[in-house]
Amino acid sequence: MLRPWKLKIDIQRNAGMAIYLQIAQCIIEEIQRGRLLSGTALPGTRELAENLGINRKTVMLAYDELVAQGWLSAEGKRGTFVSSAIPALNNKAFPASDSLAARSHAPRYTFYGGAMPASMLQARDMLDFGDGVPDTRLIPYEIISRAFRHALIVSARANRLGYDDPRGTLALREAIVSMVNMERGLNAGLQNVCSVRGSQMGIFLAARLLVRQGDVVVMEELSYPPAREAFRACGAEVLSVGQDAQGLQVDELEGICRRQRIRAVYVTPHHQFPTTVVMSADRRLKLLMLAEQYNFAIIEDDYDHEFHFSHHPVMPLASLDRWGRVIYVGSLSKVLAPGLRVGYLIAPEKIIDCCASEIMLIDRQGNAVVELAAAELLNSGEVRRHVRRTLKTYSERRAVASALVTKELGQAVRFDLPDGGLALWLRLDERYNIDRLVRDAASLGVRILSSAEFSDAARPTPAIRLGYGNLNQDELAVGIQRLSRALQMQRPS
Repeated sequence: MLRPWKLKIDIQRNAGMAIYLQIAQCIIEEIQRGRLLSGTALPGTRELAENLGINRKTVMLAYDELVAQGWLSAEGKRGTFVSSAIPALNNKAFPASDSLAARSHAPRYTFYGGAMPASMLQARDMLDFGDGVPDTRLIPYEIISRAFRHALIVSARANRLGYDDPRGTLALREAIVSMVNMERGLNAGLQNVCSVRGSQMGIFLAARLLVRQGDVVVMEELSYPPAREAFRACGAEVLSVGQDAQGLQVDELEGICRRQRIRAVYVTPHHQFPTTVVMSADRRLKLLMLAEQYNFAIIEDDYDHEFHFSHHPVMPLASLDRWGRVIYVGSLSKVLAPGLRVGYLIAPEKIIDCCASEIMLIDRQGNAVVELAAAELLNSGEVRRHVRRTLKTYSERRAVASALVTKELGQAVRFDLPDGGLALWLRLDERYNIDRLVRDAASLGVRILSSAEFSDAARPTPAIRLGYGNLNQDELAVGIQRLSRALQMQRPS
């Protein structure tokens, strides 16, 4: 068995204890500390002897002693392993003190969507409706792997895997400019683009650049939790405004602007997160006018622009911006796979220059191979072809999910079929206990996100976001049937 790392054992040749006992004692201590877990393969006797510069028979004696004591088990030609009978020890990696954490200025947050026990989240039969993520099983693996291979070969041969522009590789920025100008109505140049590792990094960079301690940022009452926490982490006071079937209530926002100075407004106007509503044209225009009138920035998170079914996607706020008020956050993660981490910011040149300075402090630059591969996929038309293929699949899943919800959940929920996005927003009968529903659903093998995950209010709307994109039709059927049983476990009072 090939082991990638060497087991470090310190022996004292002049000590009074025999070397084989020193080896045995060291291994016992490593097991007790939790560094050698049950089932861990130990190095062969010949290999360990060579590493320590001792006779192989000495190591064999140590192993025999540990096997006899029950610490190790010898499994013939497979090798020697930490015994499976050793219980899992509850040792912490840094048990000494919490003094470092006490001195840390970083705030602590509950992980978004992470209230469910890890044992449930990792269960094999758990169906995760999540928050509207794509199905990574649909990505064209062969095409993507070919693009990655080509990017790695070309960049290595050209000696281009060193340090580069913190705004991103030139090829990717050129491809992004072409895409957003042609398909989304923007008027961006290379100086207006910065690549980031996913939209969340883009949101945090925007917050970092715009917000100072005590500044006010406005978000819809129901919104994307990691964005809210990014602003708070940068010192902002986050205020909430209402929303309805046409999106953010701009009249309420105007009332806030009259009372106090605000620094930025965060919105998801294309498919409002989490309710899926599309912001109406008149409210988009008024929001832009308010930004100019009251001198605030708009952070537009267009997280899933491509997934629109009823007609062509509505053009972003950034395409209407004539005053340089919008920082546009986009991503290829939802198109391809979240794990690929490819996003971008479109903003005025001075903002992009500041982003580059921040990136220099964080990680110097992005992953050149990933960026070059993404550029090739954009320029070759593979991204556009993949979007067309998956749109058909996701449209079918939307229809299946809505039909199943109507059939299985009946009068317990109400919803409007969204024009786009990969989730349904289900409004529950107010007599249901939403927290209990989440727990009961988890016990039946279904993970759902309640409105409490997205709300900044004390009394959130009784609703759940049901992401259907990552589940095939059979999984949708099973999951919604389980959700129906969870609803039946509590009768509205």
